[in-house]
Amino acid sequence: MDVSEYVVSVGRAVLDMVEQEWQPLSPGELDQRLDQAVEEILEADLMAKPKTQPPPTNTMFVQLLQSQANVGPQVVHTEITTSSLLEEETAASQEVLETVDSAAVKYVTDLLQSSKSSTRLAGRARLSLSHTVLLSLTLLTERVSYRSVSRRFHLEKGNIHRIFFSFCERINMLEEKLIRWPVGKEALDALFPLYNPETKKGNEEQGVPQVLGVLGHTQIPLRLPIGNYDVESTAPEVKRMKKEDHPDSWVNLELVCDQKGRFLHCRISKGSDMDRGSALSDKLKQNPELMPSGSCLVARAGYPLTAQILTPYTTSHGTREDLYNKMLEEQFQILDKAVANLKARFQRLRYLDIGSYERARAVVLTACMLHNVFLDMGQVVLGEVKKEEAITQEREGEVDEEGVCRRDTILDLLFKSFDTESV
Repeated sequence: MDVSEYVVSVGRAVLDMVEQEWQPLSPGELDQRLDQAVEEILEADLMAKPKTQPPPTNTMFVQLLQSQANVGPQVVHTEITTSSLLEEETAASQEVLETVDSAAVKYVTDLLQSSKSSTRLAGRARLSLSHTVLLSLTLLTERVSYRSVSRRFHLEKGNIHRIFFSFCERINMLEEKLIRWPVGKEALDALFPLYNPETKKGNEEQGVPQVLGVLGHTQIPLRLPIGNYDVESTAPEVKRMKKEDHPDSWVNLELVCDQKGRFLHCRISKGSDMDRGSALSDKLKQNPELMPSGSCLVARAGYPLTAQILTPYTTSHGTREDLYNKMLEEQFQILDKAVANLKARFQRLRYLDIGSYERARAVVLTACMLHNVFLDMGQVVLGEVKKEEAITQEREGEVDEEGVCRRDTILDLLFKSFDTESV
Protein backbone atom coordinates (compact mmCIF):
# COMPACT_ATOMS: atom_id res chain seq x y z
CA MET A 1 0.00 0.00 0.00
CA ASP A 2 1.46 3.36 -1.07
CA VAL A 3 1.28 6.55 0.96
CA SER A 4 -1.78 7.97 -0.82
CA GLU A 5 -3.86 4.84 -0.22
CA TYR A 6 -2.79 4.85 3.42
CA VAL A 7 -3.87 8.49 3.81
CA VAL A 8 -7.24 7.77 2.18
CA SER A 9 -7.80 4.78 4.48
CA VAL A 10 -7.00 6.80 7.60
CA GLY A 11 -9.21 9.65 6.40
CA ARG A 12 -12.17 7.33 5.95
CA ALA A 13 -11.68 5.89 9.43
CA VAL A 14 -11.64 9.38 10.93
CA LEU A 15 -14.81 10.33 9.04
CA ASP A 16 -16.56 7.19 10.29
CA MET A 17 -15.62 8.05 13.86
CA VAL A 18 -16.86 11.62 13.47
CA GLU A 19 -20.14 10.44 11.94
CA GLN A 20 -20.74 8.07 14.86
CA GLU A 21 -20.28 10.85 17.42
CA TRP A 22 -21.90 13.73 15.53
CA GLN A 23 -24.35 13.79 12.69
CA PRO A 24 -25.65 17.00 11.11
CA LEU A 25 -29.22 18.11 11.44
CA SER A 26 -31.63 16.83 8.85
CA PRO A 27 -33.17 19.40 6.46
CA GLY A 28 -36.45 19.25 8.39
CA GLU A 29 -34.74 19.90 11.73
CA LEU A 30 -32.72 22.72 10.22
CA ASP A 31 -35.89 24.36 8.88
CA GLN A 32 -37.58 24.02 12.23
CA ARG A 33 -34.66 25.57 14.11
CA LEU A 34 -34.50 28.46 11.66
CA ASP A 35 -38.25 29.04 12.07
CA GLN A 36 -37.89 28.93 15.84
CA ALA A 37 -34.97 31.39 15.79
CA VAL A 38 -36.91 33.85 13.66
CA GLU A 39 -39.98 33.56 15.90
CA GLU A 40 -37.88 34.22 19.02
CA ILE A 41 -36.29 37.29 17.43
CA LEU A 42 -39.69 38.60 16.40
CA GLU A 43 -41.13 38.04 19.85
CA ALA A 44 -38.19 39.79 21.53
CA ASP A 45 -38.48 42.70 19.10
CA LEU A 46 -42.21 43.08 19.77
CA MET A 47 -41.74 42.94 23.52
CA ALA A 48 -39.03 45.63 23.39
CA LYS A 49 -41.08 48.15 21.40
CA PRO A 50 -43.66 50.42 23.08
CA LYS A 51 -47.21 49.17 22.84
CA THR A 52 -48.28 52.39 21.11
CA GLN A 53 -45.83 51.89 18.29
CA PRO A 54 -47.43 50.41 15.15
CA PRO A 55 -46.29 46.93 14.16
CA PRO A 56 -43.47 46.53 11.64
CA THR A 57 -44.33 46.65 7.97
CA ASN A 58 -43.95 43.72 5.64
CA THR A 59 -40.80 45.34 4.22
CA MET A 60 -39.20 45.49 7.68
CA PHE A 61 -40.21 41.90 8.25
CA VAL A 62 -38.58 40.69 5.03
CA GLN A 63 -35.41 42.67 5.82
CA LEU A 64 -35.27 41.07 9.24
CA LEU A 65 -35.50 37.61 7.71
CA GLN A 66 -32.87 38.37 5.11
CA SER A 67 -30.46 39.58 7.79
CA GLN A 68 -30.34 36.12 9.38
CA ALA A 69 -27.46 33.99 8.14
CA ASN A 70 -28.40 30.87 6.16
CA VAL A 71 -32.09 31.70 6.31
CA GLY A 72 -33.73 30.86 3.01
CA PRO A 73 -37.08 31.84 1.55
CA GLN A 74 -38.73 28.74 3.08
CA VAL A 75 -39.25 30.62 6.37
CA VAL A 76 -40.71 33.83 4.97
CA HIS A 77 -44.21 32.48 5.67
CA THR A 78 -43.78 33.19 9.41
CA GLU A 79 -46.20 35.90 10.55
CA ILE A 80 -46.04 38.47 13.30
CA THR A 81 -49.32 37.17 14.71
CA THR A 82 -47.45 34.09 15.98
CA SER A 83 -46.54 35.97 19.17
CA SER A 84 -49.71 34.76 20.92
CA LEU A 85 -48.97 31.19 19.82
CA LEU A 86 -45.42 31.55 21.07
CA GLU A 87 -46.63 32.70 24.46
CA GLU A 88 -48.95 29.67 24.63
CA GLU A 89 -46.17 27.28 23.64
CA THR A 90 -43.74 28.91 26.08
CA ALA A 91 -46.23 28.52 28.92
CA ALA A 92 -46.86 24.89 27.97
CA SER A 93 -43.13 24.19 27.80
CA GLN A 94 -42.59 25.79 31.19
CA GLU A 95 -45.41 23.70 32.64
CA VAL A 96 -43.83 20.53 31.26
CA LEU A 97 -40.46 21.53 32.66
CA GLU A 98 -41.91 22.11 36.12
CA THR A 99 -43.49 18.64 36.22
CA VAL A 100 -40.09 16.97 35.92
CA ASP A 101 -38.07 17.50 39.09
CA SER A 102 -34.52 18.71 38.46
CA ALA A 103 -33.19 16.42 41.18
CA ALA A 104 -34.74 13.44 39.37
CA VAL A 105 -33.11 14.51 36.09
CA LYS A 106 -29.72 14.81 37.77
CA TYR A 107 -30.08 11.49 39.57
CA VAL A 108 -31.00 9.58 36.39
CA THR A 109 -28.28 11.39 34.43
CA ASP A 110 -25.65 10.39 37.01
CA LEU A 111 -27.03 6.85 36.96
CA LEU A 112 -26.53 6.55 33.20
CA GLN A 113 -23.10 8.15 33.35
CA SER A 114 -21.98 5.72 36.03
CA SER A 115 -23.23 2.66 34.13
CA LYS A 116 -20.69 0.45 32.41
CA SER A 117 -22.52 0.70 29.11
CA SER A 118 -20.78 2.95 26.59
CA THR A 119 -23.63 2.81 24.07
CA ARG A 120 -24.35 6.26 22.67
CA LEU A 121 -27.93 7.44 22.86
CA ALA A 122 -29.52 7.65 19.43
CA GLY A 123 -30.59 10.77 17.62
CA ARG A 124 -28.96 12.87 14.92
CA ALA A 125 -29.07 16.06 16.95
CA ARG A 126 -26.58 15.82 19.80
CA LEU A 127 -28.49 16.62 22.98
CA SER A 128 -26.63 16.67 26.25
CA LEU A 129 -27.33 13.65 28.43
CA SER A 130 -29.26 15.76 30.95
CA HIS A 131 -31.50 17.16 28.19
CA THR A 132 -32.03 13.63 26.86
CA VAL A 133 -33.12 12.52 30.32
CA LEU A 134 -35.40 15.56 30.66
CA LEU A 135 -36.99 14.86 27.28
CA SER A 136 -37.56 11.19 28.11
CA LEU A 137 -38.94 11.84 31.60
CA THR A 138 -41.28 14.44 30.12
CA LEU A 139 -42.69 11.87 27.71
CA LEU A 140 -43.03 9.27 30.48
CA THR A 141 -44.53 11.39 33.23
CA GLU A 142 -46.95 13.55 31.20
CA ARG A 143 -49.30 12.76 28.35
CA VAL A 144 -47.96 15.68 26.33
CA SER A 145 -47.99 15.54 22.57
CA TYR A 146 -44.86 14.85 20.56
CA ARG A 147 -45.49 18.18 18.85
CA SER A 148 -45.24 20.03 22.16
CA VAL A 149 -42.02 18.22 23.06
CA SER A 150 -40.74 18.83 19.55
CA ARG A 151 -41.09 22.59 19.97
CA ARG A 152 -39.66 22.50 23.49
CA PHE A 153 -36.44 20.75 22.40
CA HIS A 154 -36.30 22.04 18.78
CA LEU A 155 -36.27 18.52 17.36
CA GLU A 156 -38.23 16.61 14.75
CA LYS A 157 -40.84 14.23 16.10
CA GLY A 158 -39.09 11.30 14.40
CA ASN A 159 -35.84 12.17 16.12
CA ILE A 160 -37.64 12.39 19.47
CA HIS A 161 -38.87 8.81 18.97
CA ARG A 162 -35.33 7.60 18.38
CA ILE A 163 -33.94 9.42 21.40
CA PHE A 164 -36.74 8.26 23.71
CA PHE A 165 -36.53 4.57 22.83
CA SER A 166 -32.75 4.68 22.96
CA PHE A 167 -33.07 6.10 26.49
CA CYS A 168 -35.43 3.25 27.45
CA GLU A 169 -32.99 0.67 26.11
CA ARG A 170 -30.17 2.19 28.15
CA ILE A 171 -32.28 2.15 31.32
CA ASN A 172 -33.34 -1.44 30.63
CA MET A 173 -29.67 -2.48 30.69
CA LEU A 174 -29.66 -1.56 34.40
CA GLU A 175 -32.54 -3.93 35.26
CA GLU A 176 -30.46 -6.20 37.51
CA LYS A 177 -29.31 -3.16 39.47
CA LEU A 178 -32.65 -1.37 39.84
CA ILE A 179 -35.08 -4.31 40.26
CA ARG A 180 -33.39 -6.73 42.64
CA TRP A 181 -34.70 -9.65 44.64
CA PRO A 182 -33.46 -9.14 48.22
CA VAL A 183 -31.18 -11.78 49.72
CA GLY A 184 -29.46 -12.27 53.05
CA LYS A 185 -29.79 -9.44 55.54
CA GLU A 186 -31.57 -7.29 53.00
CA ALA A 187 -34.31 -9.92 52.72
CA LEU A 188 -34.63 -10.24 56.50
CA ASP A 189 -34.98 -6.46 56.83
CA ALA A 190 -37.73 -6.47 54.19
CA LEU A 191 -39.97 -8.94 56.05
CA PHE A 192 -43.23 -7.66 57.52
CA PRO A 193 -46.09 -9.26 59.51
CA LEU A 194 -48.89 -11.17 57.84
CA TYR A 195 -51.38 -8.90 59.61
CA ASN A 196 -51.27 -5.46 61.19
CA PRO A 197 -49.31 -5.59 64.49
CA GLU A 198 -50.92 -2.33 65.68
CA THR A 199 -54.33 -3.96 65.98
CA LYS A 200 -53.52 -7.64 66.41
CA LYS A 201 -51.03 -9.58 68.48
CA GLY A 202 -49.36 -12.88 67.96
CA ASN A 203 -47.20 -12.07 64.92
CA GLU A 204 -44.32 -13.91 66.56
CA GLU A 205 -46.55 -16.95 67.02
CA GLN A 206 -44.53 -19.98 65.93
CA GLY A 207 -45.56 -21.04 62.45
CA VAL A 208 -47.16 -17.76 61.38
CA PRO A 209 -44.98 -16.59 58.46
CA GLN A 210 -43.50 -13.19 57.77
CA VAL A 211 -44.24 -11.72 54.34
CA LEU A 212 -41.45 -10.85 51.91
CA GLY A 213 -43.64 -9.33 49.22
CA VAL A 214 -47.03 -9.11 47.51
CA LEU A 215 -47.47 -10.76 44.12
CA GLY A 216 -49.98 -9.45 41.58
CA HIS A 217 -50.42 -7.92 38.15
CA THR A 218 -51.98 -5.11 36.17
CA GLN A 219 -52.64 -4.43 32.49
CA ILE A 220 -51.34 -1.60 30.30
CA PRO A 221 -53.48 -0.72 27.22
CA LEU A 222 -51.55 -0.99 23.97
CA ARG A 223 -52.27 0.13 20.43
CA LEU A 224 -52.10 -2.93 18.22
CA PRO A 225 -51.58 -2.41 14.47
CA ILE A 226 -54.58 -3.59 12.47
CA GLY A 227 -52.31 -5.94 10.52
CA ASN A 228 -51.52 -7.90 13.68
CA TYR A 229 -55.05 -9.20 13.99
CA ASP A 230 -55.31 -12.78 12.81
CA VAL A 231 -58.67 -12.43 11.08
CA GLU A 232 -59.95 -11.93 7.56
CA SER A 233 -59.42 -8.42 6.33
CA THR A 234 -62.95 -7.66 5.11
CA ALA A 235 -64.39 -4.24 5.84
CA PRO A 236 -67.14 -5.44 8.26
CA GLU A 237 -64.61 -7.58 10.08
CA VAL A 238 -62.23 -4.66 10.50
CA LYS A 239 -65.01 -2.60 12.07
CA ARG A 240 -65.80 -5.46 14.45
CA MET A 241 -62.13 -5.78 15.45
CA LYS A 242 -61.99 -2.11 16.39
CA LYS A 243 -64.89 -2.57 18.79
CA GLU A 244 -63.67 -5.79 20.42
CA ASP A 245 -60.66 -6.24 22.68
CA HIS A 246 -57.92 -8.25 21.06
CA PRO A 247 -55.89 -10.41 23.50
CA ASP A 248 -52.73 -8.52 22.61
CA SER A 249 -54.23 -5.03 22.84
CA TRP A 250 -52.66 -4.72 26.28
CA VAL A 251 -49.48 -5.69 28.11
CA ASN A 252 -49.51 -7.86 31.24
CA LEU A 253 -47.32 -6.53 34.03
CA GLU A 254 -46.62 -9.05 36.82
CA LEU A 255 -45.05 -7.54 39.93
CA VAL A 256 -43.83 -8.36 43.41
CA CYS A 257 -43.51 -5.38 45.73
CA ASP A 258 -42.30 -5.04 49.31
CA GLN A 259 -44.06 -3.23 52.13
CA LYS A 260 -42.75 0.14 50.90
CA GLY A 261 -44.11 -0.41 47.40
CA ARG A 262 -40.70 -1.10 45.86
CA PHE A 263 -40.71 -3.60 43.00
CA LEU A 264 -38.68 -6.75 43.64
CA HIS A 265 -39.78 -8.65 40.55
CA CYS A 266 -41.13 -7.56 37.19
CA ARG A 267 -42.36 -9.78 34.36
CA ILE A 268 -43.86 -8.26 31.21
CA SER A 269 -45.79 -10.34 28.69
CA LYS A 270 -48.37 -10.05 25.93
CA GLY A 271 -52.04 -9.91 26.82
CA SER A 272 -52.60 -13.37 25.34
CA ASP A 273 -50.13 -14.83 27.87
CA MET A 274 -52.40 -16.17 30.62
CA ASP A 275 -49.61 -17.39 32.93
CA ARG A 276 -50.05 -16.19 36.50
CA GLY A 277 -46.88 -16.59 38.52
CA SER A 278 -45.99 -20.12 37.37
CA ALA A 279 -42.49 -19.16 36.27
CA LEU A 280 -41.81 -17.33 39.54
CA SER A 281 -43.25 -20.23 41.55
CA ASP A 282 -40.94 -22.71 39.81
CA LYS A 283 -37.96 -20.44 40.39
CA LEU A 284 -38.67 -20.19 44.13
CA LYS A 285 -39.04 -23.97 44.41
CA GLN A 286 -35.74 -24.54 42.64
CA ASN A 287 -33.95 -21.83 44.65
CA PRO A 288 -35.21 -22.04 48.26
CA GLU A 289 -32.45 -19.67 49.40
CA LEU A 290 -34.40 -16.82 47.76
CA MET A 291 -36.96 -16.96 50.58
CA PRO A 292 -35.87 -16.44 54.21
CA SER A 293 -36.82 -19.31 56.49
CA GLY A 294 -40.52 -19.23 57.38
CA SER A 295 -41.33 -16.39 54.96
CA CYS A 296 -43.79 -16.27 52.08
CA LEU A 297 -45.31 -14.20 49.31
CA VAL A 298 -49.04 -13.44 49.28
CA ALA A 299 -51.12 -13.32 46.10
CA ARG A 300 -54.76 -13.15 45.07
CA ALA A 301 -56.70 -16.16 43.84
CA GLY A 302 -55.57 -17.29 40.40
CA TYR A 303 -51.91 -17.57 41.41
CA PRO A 304 -50.29 -20.88 42.41
CA LEU A 305 -50.78 -21.99 46.03
CA THR A 306 -47.42 -23.32 47.19
CA ALA A 307 -45.30 -23.40 50.32
CA GLN A 308 -43.79 -20.07 49.20
CA ILE A 309 -46.95 -18.38 47.87
CA LEU A 310 -50.11 -18.07 49.96
CA THR A 311 -53.46 -17.39 48.28
CA PRO A 312 -56.98 -16.87 49.67
CA TYR A 313 -59.68 -19.50 50.03
CA THR A 314 -61.95 -19.29 46.99
CA THR A 315 -64.73 -21.10 48.83
CA SER A 316 -65.44 -19.91 52.36
CA HIS A 317 -66.63 -22.44 54.93
CA GLY A 318 -67.18 -19.97 57.74
CA THR A 319 -65.58 -17.37 59.99
CA ARG A 320 -62.13 -18.96 59.96
CA GLU A 321 -61.65 -18.72 56.20
CA ASP A 322 -63.17 -15.25 56.10
CA LEU A 323 -60.72 -14.10 58.76
CA TYR A 324 -57.76 -15.52 56.82
CA ASN A 325 -58.92 -13.91 53.56
CA LYS A 326 -59.36 -10.55 55.31
CA MET A 327 -55.77 -10.70 56.59
CA LEU A 328 -54.50 -11.30 53.06
CA GLU A 329 -56.68 -8.58 51.57
CA GLU A 330 -54.94 -6.01 53.77
CA GLN A 331 -51.63 -7.00 52.17
CA PHE A 332 -53.04 -6.87 48.63
CA GLN A 333 -53.70 -3.18 49.13
CA ILE A 334 -49.94 -2.62 49.29
CA LEU A 335 -49.57 -3.74 45.68
CA ASP A 336 -52.72 -1.91 44.57
CA LYS A 337 -51.30 1.35 45.93
CA ALA A 338 -47.89 0.72 44.34
CA VAL A 339 -49.51 0.15 40.93
CA ALA A 340 -51.69 3.25 41.34
CA ASN A 341 -48.61 5.32 42.24
CA LEU A 342 -46.74 3.91 39.23
CA LYS A 343 -49.49 4.95 36.82
CA ALA A 344 -49.98 8.32 38.49
CA ARG A 345 -46.30 9.24 38.06
CA PHE A 346 -45.84 7.72 34.60
CA GLN A 347 -49.03 8.80 32.86
CA ARG A 348 -47.78 7.45 29.53
CA LEU A 349 -48.82 4.03 30.89
CA ARG A 350 -52.49 5.01 30.71
CA TYR A 351 -52.31 4.10 27.03
CA LEU A 352 -49.22 3.12 25.06
CA ASP A 353 -49.70 4.46 21.55
CA ILE A 354 -47.04 2.04 20.33
CA GLY A 355 -47.54 -0.61 17.65
CA SER A 356 -44.54 -2.72 18.67
CA TYR A 357 -44.70 -5.07 21.65
CA GLU A 358 -40.92 -4.97 22.13
CA ARG A 359 -40.90 -1.18 22.33
CA ALA A 360 -43.94 -1.19 24.60
CA ARG A 361 -42.16 -3.66 26.87
CA ALA A 362 -39.10 -1.41 27.01
CA VAL A 363 -41.22 1.59 28.03
CA VAL A 364 -43.12 -0.34 30.74
CA LEU A 365 -39.90 -1.80 32.17
CA THR A 366 -38.30 1.66 32.18
CA ALA A 367 -41.23 3.04 34.17
CA CYS A 368 -41.00 0.21 36.73
CA MET A 369 -37.27 0.73 37.18
CA LEU A 370 -37.60 4.50 37.55
CA HIS A 371 -40.43 3.90 40.04
CA ASN A 372 -37.83 2.28 42.30
CA VAL A 373 -35.32 5.05 41.62
CA PHE A 374 -37.72 7.81 42.65
CA LEU A 375 -38.93 5.80 45.65
CA ASP A 376 -35.32 5.53 46.84
CA MET A 377 -35.03 9.31 46.42
CA GLY A 378 -38.07 9.79 48.64
CA GLN A 379 -40.20 11.11 45.78
CA VAL A 380 -43.65 9.54 45.93
CA VAL A 381 -46.58 10.40 43.67
CA LEU A 382 -49.81 9.15 45.24
CA GLY A 383 -52.32 7.65 42.84
CA GLU A 384 -55.94 6.72 43.37
CA VAL A 385 -56.62 3.00 43.61
CA LYS A 386 -59.35 2.17 41.12
CA LYS A 387 -61.50 -0.90 41.05
CA GLU A 388 -59.82 -2.26 37.95
CA GLU A 389 -56.46 -2.10 39.74
CA ALA A 390 -57.63 -4.59 42.36
CA ILE A 391 -57.81 -7.49 39.93
CA THR A 392 -59.56 -10.49 41.41
CA GLN A 393 -60.07 -13.98 40.08
CA GLU A 394 -62.69 -16.30 41.53
CA ARG A 395 -61.07 -19.53 40.36
CA GLU A 396 -58.14 -20.85 42.33
CA GLY A 397 -54.87 -21.33 40.52
CA GLU A 398 -52.62 -24.36 40.62
CA VAL A 399 -52.20 -25.91 44.07
CA ASP A 400 -49.72 -28.34 45.53
CA GLU A 401 -50.13 -30.46 48.62
CA GLU A 402 -47.46 -28.64 50.60
CA GLY A 403 -49.15 -25.31 49.92
CA VAL A 404 -52.57 -26.58 51.04
CA CYS A 405 -51.11 -27.98 54.29
CA ARG A 406 -49.26 -24.76 55.08
CA ARG A 407 -52.30 -22.57 54.45
CA ASP A 408 -54.47 -24.74 56.71
CA THR A 409 -51.81 -24.66 59.43
CA ILE A 410 -51.56 -20.87 59.27
CA LEU A 411 -55.35 -20.63 59.40
CA ASP A 412 -55.42 -22.62 62.65
CA LEU A 413 -52.68 -20.49 64.22
CA LEU A 414 -54.36 -17.22 63.25
CA PHE A 415 -57.72 -18.32 64.58
CA LYS A 416 -56.14 -19.52 67.84
CA SER A 417 -54.37 -16.14 68.17
CA PHE A 418 -57.64 -14.23 67.76
CA ASP A 419 -59.44 -16.54 70.20
CA THR A 420 -56.72 -15.89 72.80
CA GLU A 421 -57.10 -12.11 72.40
CA SER A 422 -60.85 -12.26 72.85
CA VAL A 423 -60.56 -14.09 76.21
